[in-house]
Amino acid sequence: MNIGVLVFPGSNCDHDCEHVFKDVLGQDVTMVWHKEHSLSGLDAVVVPGGFSYGDYLRTGAIARFSPVMNALQSFSAAGGLVLGICNGFQILLEAGLLPGVMLRNASLHFICKDVCIKVESAATPFTGGCRSGQVLRIPIAHADGNYYTDPVTLASIQANAQVVFRYCTPDGRVTPDANPNGSLDNIAGIRNAQGNVLGMMPHPERCAESILGNEDGRLILASMVEGIRKTKPAHV
Repeated sequence: MNIGVLVFPGSNCDHDCEHVFKDVLGQDVTMVWHKEHSLSGLDAVVVPGGFSYGDYLRTGAIARFSPVMNALQSFSAAGGLVLGICNGFQILLEAGLLPGVMLRNASLHFICKDVCIKVESAATPFTGGCRSGQVLRIPIAHADGNYYTDPVTLASIQANAQVVFRYCTPDGRVTPDANPNGSLDNIAGIRNAQGNVLGMMPHPERCAESILGNEDGRLILASMVEGIRKTKPAHV
Protein backbone atom coordinates (compact mmCIF):
# COMPACT_ATOMS: atom_id res chain seq x y z
CA MET A 1 0.00 0.00 0.00
CA ASN A 2 1.04 3.59 -0.57
CA ILE A 3 0.76 6.21 2.18
CA GLY A 4 1.01 9.87 1.32
CA VAL A 5 2.60 12.41 3.65
CA LEU A 6 1.70 16.02 2.90
CA VAL A 7 4.49 18.59 2.97
CA PHE A 8 3.84 22.29 3.58
CA PRO A 9 6.42 25.08 3.88
CA GLY A 10 7.38 24.76 7.54
CA SER A 11 6.50 21.08 8.02
CA ASN A 12 9.11 19.50 10.29
CA CYS A 13 7.66 16.12 11.22
CA ASP A 14 7.03 14.93 7.67
CA HIS A 15 10.17 12.83 7.46
CA ASP A 16 9.56 11.39 10.92
CA CYS A 17 6.24 10.05 9.61
CA GLU A 18 7.89 8.82 6.43
CA HIS A 19 10.52 6.97 8.44
CA VAL A 20 8.05 5.16 10.67
CA PHE A 21 5.68 4.08 7.90
CA LYS A 22 8.50 3.15 5.50
CA ASP A 23 11.37 1.86 7.62
CA VAL A 24 9.55 0.62 10.71
CA LEU A 25 6.23 -0.57 9.27
CA GLY A 26 7.45 -1.50 5.79
CA GLN A 27 5.02 0.54 3.68
CA ASP A 28 5.52 2.57 0.53
CA VAL A 29 5.46 6.30 1.24
CA THR A 30 4.98 9.22 -1.14
CA MET A 31 5.88 12.74 -0.04
CA VAL A 32 3.20 15.07 -1.45
CA TRP A 33 4.07 18.75 -1.93
CA HIS A 34 1.29 21.14 -0.90
CA LYS A 35 0.86 22.48 -4.44
CA GLU A 36 -0.24 19.10 -5.82
CA HIS A 37 -3.81 18.85 -7.07
CA SER A 38 -4.24 15.07 -6.89
CA LEU A 39 -3.85 12.28 -4.37
CA SER A 40 -4.43 9.56 -6.97
CA GLY A 41 -2.93 6.19 -6.11
CA LEU A 42 -2.72 6.77 -2.37
CA ASP A 43 -4.36 4.46 0.17
CA ALA A 44 -4.10 6.84 3.12
CA VAL A 45 -2.82 10.34 3.84
CA VAL A 46 -0.96 11.78 6.82
CA VAL A 47 -1.01 15.52 7.53
CA PRO A 48 2.11 15.84 9.71
CA GLY A 49 3.18 18.19 12.45
CA GLY A 50 5.33 21.25 12.08
CA PHE A 51 4.70 24.92 11.60
CA SER A 52 2.95 25.18 8.25
CA TYR A 53 3.67 28.60 6.75
CA GLY A 54 5.25 29.49 10.09
CA ASP A 55 1.82 29.58 11.77
CA TYR A 56 2.17 33.37 11.74
CA LEU A 57 -1.51 34.08 11.22
CA ARG A 58 -3.19 31.21 13.05
CA THR A 59 -2.14 27.58 13.20
CA GLY A 60 -3.25 25.84 10.03
CA ALA A 61 -5.15 28.86 8.69
CA ILE A 62 -2.92 29.40 5.65
CA ALA A 63 -2.19 25.74 4.93
CA ARG A 64 -5.92 25.18 4.77
CA PHE A 65 -5.90 27.06 1.40
CA SER A 66 -3.09 25.04 -0.22
CA PRO A 67 -4.13 23.33 -3.49
CA VAL A 68 -3.63 19.86 -2.04
CA MET A 69 -6.41 20.47 0.50
CA ASN A 70 -9.07 20.33 -2.23
CA ALA A 71 -7.75 16.91 -3.15
CA LEU A 72 -7.74 15.91 0.51
CA GLN A 73 -11.40 16.93 0.81
CA SER A 74 -12.26 14.63 -2.09
CA PHE A 75 -10.06 11.84 -0.77
CA SER A 76 -11.70 11.87 2.67
CA ALA A 77 -15.20 12.16 1.18
CA ALA A 78 -14.49 8.96 -0.76
CA GLY A 79 -13.62 7.17 2.47
CA GLY A 80 -9.83 7.39 2.39
CA LEU A 81 -8.10 7.28 5.77
CA VAL A 82 -6.62 10.61 6.88
CA LEU A 83 -4.49 11.15 9.98
CA GLY A 84 -3.63 14.67 11.15
CA ILE A 85 -0.93 14.98 13.82
CA CYS A 86 -0.46 18.19 15.87
CA ASN A 87 -0.25 20.93 13.23
CA GLY A 88 -1.95 18.44 10.92
CA PHE A 89 -4.86 18.24 13.37
CA GLN A 90 -5.03 22.03 13.39
CA ILE A 91 -5.12 22.09 9.58
CA LEU A 92 -7.95 19.54 9.48
CA LEU A 93 -9.95 21.72 11.88
CA GLU A 94 -9.33 24.86 9.83
CA ALA A 95 -10.36 22.99 6.67
CA GLY A 96 -13.60 21.78 8.24
CA LEU A 97 -12.67 18.11 7.96
CA LEU A 98 -13.08 17.88 11.73
CA PRO A 99 -15.29 19.96 14.04
CA GLY A 100 -13.96 22.55 16.47
CA VAL A 101 -10.97 24.87 16.76
CA MET A 102 -7.65 25.10 18.57
CA LEU A 103 -6.98 27.87 21.07
CA ARG A 104 -3.72 28.83 22.75
CA ASN A 105 -2.70 26.55 25.58
CA ALA A 106 -4.33 27.64 28.81
CA SER A 107 -0.87 28.35 30.23
CA LEU A 108 -0.01 30.50 27.18
CA HIS A 109 3.26 28.55 26.98
CA PHE A 110 4.65 26.10 24.44
CA ILE A 111 4.56 22.63 26.02
CA CYS A 112 6.91 19.80 25.07
CA LYS A 113 6.69 16.67 27.22
CA ASP A 114 5.34 13.15 27.43
CA VAL A 115 1.68 12.86 28.39
CA CYS A 116 -0.69 9.99 28.98
CA ILE A 117 -3.74 9.54 26.77
CA LYS A 118 -6.62 7.13 27.20
CA VAL A 119 -7.93 5.17 24.22
CA GLU A 120 -11.65 5.87 24.40
CA SER A 121 -12.51 3.60 21.48
CA ALA A 122 -10.63 0.69 19.93
CA ALA A 123 -13.32 0.39 17.23
CA THR A 124 -11.60 2.74 14.77
CA PRO A 125 -9.17 2.14 11.88
CA PHE A 126 -6.55 4.02 13.92
CA THR A 127 -6.89 2.17 17.24
CA GLY A 128 -7.75 -1.39 16.25
CA GLY A 129 -4.51 -2.65 17.77
CA CYS A 130 -5.29 -1.01 21.10
CA ARG A 131 -7.71 -1.85 23.90
CA SER A 132 -10.52 0.48 24.89
CA GLY A 133 -9.37 2.15 28.08
CA GLN A 134 -5.70 1.49 27.35
CA VAL A 135 -3.30 4.23 28.46
CA LEU A 136 -0.56 5.28 26.04
CA ARG A 137 2.41 7.52 26.76
CA ILE A 138 2.89 9.90 23.81
CA PRO A 139 4.86 13.17 23.51
CA ILE A 140 3.24 16.52 22.79
CA ALA A 141 4.90 19.67 21.42
CA HIS A 142 2.55 22.59 20.81
CA ALA A 143 1.47 26.07 21.85
CA ASP A 144 -2.03 25.87 20.37
CA GLY A 145 -3.48 22.55 21.49
CA ASN A 146 -6.41 23.75 23.56
CA TYR A 147 -9.35 22.07 21.79
CA TYR A 148 -12.63 23.95 21.86
CA THR A 149 -16.05 23.71 20.29
CA ASP A 150 -19.57 24.88 21.10
CA PRO A 151 -21.74 22.89 23.55
CA VAL A 152 -24.03 21.50 20.82
CA THR A 153 -21.11 20.21 18.75
CA LEU A 154 -19.42 18.80 21.85
CA ALA A 155 -22.58 16.90 22.78
CA SER A 156 -22.78 15.56 19.24
CA ILE A 157 -19.20 14.26 19.07
CA GLN A 158 -19.59 12.72 22.51
CA ALA A 159 -22.85 11.00 21.52
CA ASN A 160 -21.30 9.72 18.28
CA ALA A 161 -18.20 8.35 20.07
CA GLN A 162 -15.97 10.68 18.03
CA VAL A 163 -13.62 11.36 20.94
CA VAL A 164 -10.84 8.83 20.36
CA PHE A 165 -8.22 10.00 22.88
CA ARG A 166 -8.43 11.92 26.16
CA TYR A 167 -5.59 13.21 28.34
CA CYS A 168 -5.43 11.15 31.51
CA THR A 169 -3.31 10.12 34.49
CA PRO A 170 -0.96 7.12 34.16
CA ASP A 171 -3.67 4.94 35.72
CA GLY A 172 -6.30 6.11 33.24
CA ARG A 173 -8.23 8.73 35.22
CA VAL A 174 -9.45 11.65 33.12
CA THR A 175 -8.83 14.59 35.48
CA PRO A 176 -8.20 18.34 35.13
CA ASP A 177 -4.65 17.88 36.41
CA ALA A 178 -3.92 15.45 33.56
CA ASN A 179 -4.96 18.02 30.97
CA PRO A 180 -1.78 19.75 29.70
CA ASN A 181 -3.36 22.51 27.64
CA GLY A 182 -6.93 23.16 28.82
CA SER A 183 -8.64 21.17 26.08
CA LEU A 184 -12.40 20.88 26.45
CA ASP A 185 -13.36 17.49 27.93
CA ASN A 186 -9.63 16.57 28.07
CA ILE A 187 -9.79 15.90 24.33
CA ALA A 188 -6.50 14.79 22.76
CA GLY A 189 -7.89 13.38 19.53
CA ILE A 190 -11.18 13.17 17.62
CA ARG A 191 -12.48 11.57 14.45
CA ASN A 192 -15.10 12.69 11.98
CA ALA A 193 -18.64 11.29 11.98
CA GLN A 194 -17.75 8.82 9.21
CA GLY A 195 -14.77 7.57 11.20
CA ASN A 196 -12.12 7.81 8.47
CA VAL A 197 -10.47 11.09 9.53
CA LEU A 198 -8.57 11.35 12.83
CA GLY A 199 -6.86 14.37 14.32
CA MET A 200 -4.65 14.12 17.40
CA MET A 201 -2.30 16.55 19.14
CA PRO A 202 0.21 14.01 20.56
CA HIS A 203 2.95 12.74 18.21
CA PRO A 204 2.83 8.93 17.77
CA GLU A 205 5.61 9.07 15.17
CA ARG A 206 8.02 10.25 17.87
CA CYS A 207 7.61 7.13 19.98
CA ALA A 208 7.35 4.22 17.57
CA GLU A 209 10.73 2.49 18.11
CA SER A 210 12.38 0.83 21.07
CA ILE A 211 15.55 2.87 20.49
CA LEU A 212 13.52 5.93 21.53
CA GLY A 213 12.57 4.27 24.80
CA ASN A 214 8.86 4.06 24.02
CA GLU A 215 6.88 2.28 21.30
CA ASP A 216 3.34 3.28 22.29
CA GLY A 217 2.91 5.43 19.20
CA ARG A 218 3.57 2.43 16.98
CA LEU A 219 0.27 0.93 18.13
CA ILE A 220 -1.61 3.82 16.51
CA LEU A 221 0.32 3.91 13.25
CA ALA A 222 0.35 0.11 12.88
CA SER A 223 -3.40 0.12 13.54
CA MET A 224 -3.79 2.59 10.70
CA VAL A 225 -1.89 0.28 8.34
CA GLU A 226 -4.14 -2.61 9.33
CA GLY A 227 -7.16 -0.34 8.97
CA ILE A 228 -6.17 0.36 5.36
CA ARG A 229 -6.05 -3.36 4.66
CA LYS A 230 -9.55 -3.81 6.03
CA THR A 231 -11.11 -1.00 4.01
CA LYS A 232 -11.40 -0.51 0.29
CA PRO A 233 -8.59 1.85 -0.80
CA ALA A 234 -9.81 5.21 -2.06
CA HIS A 235 -7.95 6.10 -5.24
CA VAL A 236 -9.11 9.62 -6.06
